[in-house]
Amino acid sequence: DTLLVRVRPAGPACHTGARTCFGDSLPQGAGFLAALDELVRDRRAEMPEGSYTTSLFDAGKARIAQKVGEEGVELALARMKDDPAEIANEAADLVYHMLVLLADCDMQLDDVITILADRHKA
Repeated sequence: DTLLVRVRPAGPACHTGARTCFGDSLPQGAGFLAALDELVRDRRAEMPEGSYTTSLFDAGKARIAQKVGEEGVELALARMKDDPAEIANEAADLVYHMLVLLADCDMQLDDVITILADRHKA
């Protein structure tokens, strides 16, 4: 489950002093996924205190695998409700937790993209 709180920060929200943890401009489409993948891998390397991503890495592979499983089930259940907004939210959660799992295995999104591209060629 996820708790989403929308706020207007009085100052910087990121530990780096930036407005957000995603930088000032976000790439679009697949470029955003690559940037998010890089951010997750950076979190693993730096392990900043207070980061949800850090807490997942600290919890270990069993917890990370559990979160991927939970989010996959939640996405399937959202599909059964025919709620596009919930489907998109659960898909986003699944993609994020998948990136965490890949980083925990010393892998990255490009490893998955390579396999998908090879399958597409066949």
